[in-house]
Amino acid sequence: MDFMKIYVKYRFYAAFAVLAIGILLHIFVYKGWQWSIILYIASVGTIVFDIFIGPMRYLQKKVEAGDIDGAKEVLTWIKFPNLLIKPVRQGYYMLQSNFDMANQDLASAEANIRKSLANKSDMLGGSQEGISYLQLGSIELQKGNNKEALKNLKIAIQKGVPDDDNLATAYLQICSIYAQRREIKVAKEYLRRANALKVKNEEVKKQLKEVNKQLARA
Repeated sequence: MDFMKIYVKYRFYAAFAVLAIGILLHIFVYKGWQWSIILYIASVGTIVFDIFIGPMRYLQKKVEAGDIDGAKEVLTWIKFPNLLIKPVRQGYYMLQSNFDMANQDLASAEANIRKSLANKSDMLGGSQEGISYLQLGSIELQKGNNKEALKNLKIAIQKGVPDDDNLATAYLQICSIYAQRREIKVAKEYLRRANALKVKNEEVKKQLKEVNKQLARA
């Protein structure tokens, strides 16, 4: 049994139960207020934490473990995302957009990534904003809106992304746009930049190899 899951899912409701117990102790037990203060602090602290932070730490562990279905379930526990503090809200909408992309729901993915950008926070640094623009560029590229995709991908590079895998992805997508325009010289320059990076992700490596083959024949 996953006790952490049970705790995270039901702690908000349990906090109200603890608060009620504290009130009853305060009213009916002689010097019960001494115990009630502890229960008040614990319950109110839990309620405030759950409203403004939510289950995002538990959610992050699910994502890191590759438990996508579990992560999707945890997201549904958040009923009022607009009450989350800004950096948490930014991450929430980005995850929603990621799942929408996986389901090929581009309209919803775009709406959520724009919400993520609207809630950008300096606490997360520019790389988080860069990732949002990278995702927005990818969405526009899939929609066939190459001009808007190119603009957002270049903003992503300017803002900065956290690792070479994401940077290589941006370069490869820009490369593909210029290749479609038959601007081969520019396309090869972005391919050169992608090749110079230390790519670790196997899928990105595969894309890099394929684009090198295609442009070698151009």
